[in-house]
Parts: sequence; C-alpha cells; structure tokens
Amino acid sequence: MDLATPVGVILGFAVVIVANIMEGGHPSSLFLIPPMLLVFGGTLMATIAGGTMADAKTAVKSLKRAFTGKVAPAGDLVPHIITLAERARREGLLALEDALRDIEDPFLVKGVTMAIDGTDPDELRDILEAEVHAKKAEDKQAAKFYTDAGGYAPTVGIIGTVMGMVHVLENLTTPAALGPLIAGAFVATLWGVGSANLLFLPLGSRLKRLGALEAARMELTVEGISAIQSGSNPRLVAEKLKSLLPADQQNAEEAA
Repeated sequence: MDLATPVGVILGFAVVIVANIMEGGHPSSLFLIPPMLLVFGGTLMATIAGGTMADAKTAVKSLKRAFTGKVAPAGDLVPHIITLAERARREGLLALEDALRDIEDPFLVKGVTMAIDGTDPDELRDILEAEVHAKKAEDKQAAKFYTDAGGYAPTVGIIGTVMGMVHVLENLTTPAALGPLIAGAFVATLWGVGSANLLFLPLGSRLKRLGALEAARMELTVEGISAIQSGSNPRLVAEKLKSLLPADQQNAEEAA
C-alpha cells in the first residue's frame, strides 16, 4: 500500500485549516453544508455529464486504487523472465509450464502460456500489445474523470459565491447580517479551489502515474516474452530488459 495520496490530501486540507486558525478564524466557519454540497455535488454532476455512466463507474472503482494502490517495480520481473529464458533455452518452451506456478504476475503467466501453446510470435505480440493499449485507455479515462472534476470545481465554487452575494444584496437593509453573509458566500469559492487543487487534480495525477507504471511493467513483460519465445541468449535478454528500466531500477538490478 502506497500512502502518498491519503497523506498528501489529508495534510493538505489540514494545512488550510491550521492557517485559518492562525489567522483568527474558526474551523466551523469553513465547514458550511450548503457551499460544500453545491461544490462537491455540482462538480460530480458536471463531470458525469461530460462522459458516460460507464466512465463514472470506472472512476468510482479507481478511487480506492488512487488512495491505496501500489504498483510493483517493473524491475521485479526481470529475474523471473531471465530464469524462464534460461530454462526455455535449455529444455524448450514446454518445460516452462511447471515454472509458471511460482509466478504471481498474471500478464506474464498469460503471455508465456500462449507461447507454450504455440501461438505465432507476431500474433502473440499483437495480442499482448493490444491488452497494454486497452489498459492504458482505461487508466487514462479514470484519470481524466478526476482531472475534469478539478477543472469544474473552481467554477462551481464561483457559482456558489454569486448565489451568496445575491443573498447579501437582498439583506442590505440589515447591515448587521452582511458580514456573516459575505463570509459565507466566499466559502464556496474556497471549497471549489481547494477541492480542485488538494483533491481532484492530485487524484487525476495519481491515477496517471499508476497507469504509467503498470504500462511500463506490461511493456517490459511483452519484450521478455518475445525474447523467451525466440530462444534468445539469457544474458542478452537481461541486458535488453534492464535497458528498459528507469535509471534507479537499473542501479538496483546491478547492485543485486
């Protein structure tokens, strides 16, 4: 579990509340139900209206992943792929069936299984790359939902502020009520801008990052399976796969 997002979101809102207190404000002045309902409800509805219900369902499913998801480094697969390449070179592809029982990555297992079944190398690559493409598209759409919400939220907050100022103008004859009304009117803008920059946009960025890491892991797997199927030298397979890794993971592999 990677806690970067929950820690960042919670502490981000905490900083805003603490800053408000330090300036002499009270937390209860920020947690007003009407502006919060308008901002979060209006933003959600506007975002749903910009896509399909399937997009909304995908975004909801991705929410837990955004807060707690973790992608294993692509470099973790390299030793497994090299081991498979060595065994395939010595004993043939059929000998890999038993070795797959110890591998937990479903994409790697699926690809190697298809190779064992005699799938044409070009067709196998096409199938695996199509799955990578579909995964990228799904992750992109989930991230777009929250990024779009981050674009709508400030504007919805301004709508709330305008509504609040209308009430202010309706009460010009009662000066004593103007202060609280004006303050309440601007809370909507605060929640609109705050939710966009401390919640929705970070969630979108988080899902993009997780998607990129998963895609990189899958792309490395495709190259590894192709090398295994072609009977490449395990040393060359290792060098090729390491060249696909980020510099920090390459250094970790060399140290290992």
